[in-house]
Amino acid sequence: MTSFIQLTDTHIVSEGSLAYGRSDTATALARAVDTINSRLPVLDPVDCVVVTGDLTDHGSAEEYAHLRQLLAPLNVPLRAIPGNHDTREAMRAAFATEDWMPASGPIQWHHDFGPFAMVGLDTLLEGAPYGMLCEAGLGFLARSLKTTPDKPLVVATHHPWIPSGMADMDRNNLRNGPAMLDLLREHDAPVHVISGHLHRAMSALVDGVLHQVAPAPCHAVHLDQRADAVNSLVLEPGQVTVYNWHDVTGGLVSDLLPIGDYPGPWPFYD
Repeated sequence: MTSFIQLTDTHIVSEGSLAYGRSDTATALARAVDTINSRLPVLDPVDCVVVTGDLTDHGSAEEYAHLRQLLAPLNVPLRAIPGNHDTREAMRAAFATEDWMPASGPIQWHHDFGPFAMVGLDTLLEGAPYGMLCEAGLGFLARSLKTTPDKPLVVATHHPWIPSGMADMDRNNLRNGPAMLDLLREHDAPVHVISGHLHRAMSALVDGVLHQVAPAPCHAVHLDQRADAVNSLVLEPGQVTVYNWHDVTGGLVSDLLPIGDYPGPWPFYD
């Protein structure tokens, strides 16, 4: 089997600061890296960690330097796409030595895992909290679909296109999701979309395409679905998502991995 780990919405700020004055995102990311490294021996071989946007909170060079320092101990390769809190050129400079980072334009890439392929798409519209796939992004997706027409595909975006019931978050999702889905519906093999942005574990089947949103390691968006709800953060336990490809099902099986050390494991029966 082949597996990868999704990490999202790390929201790293300058060293010694708290995001929004409350969330210790640096400690949360360091603990996430420790958790991933400690679990690697008991997981199927992990191809890479995919970070689905909002790597930093303000997109500054200082924040990206702090992020790279925190990610340095990670024992598996890393790929990333930007979110609405990122800035494209500062992120490009921070990851300039990575072979997946394009020299210019949208930050997007195609990776062949063997039994399936993944496309990382750039949904960042700088200055806006919502997401858009530009024409170059839609073209990149169309070309990627033609490259592996019969192979199952995972599409990674920061912004999802599913309703969460949280009004402020739903206003700031992927605005041209239908254009992406028009392309995905033409693919002859299964398609799975993974995203971040919502800071919660959510999933929905949209026109036959499974969309799955991963929680963050640092803080969650408060699940308040009242019409007049104030968009708020809550310090729920952090998690990362492990995806395994299973030939039996011909698709991905996901599992939420809580961050930290917990008692056990103990055999159920001696």
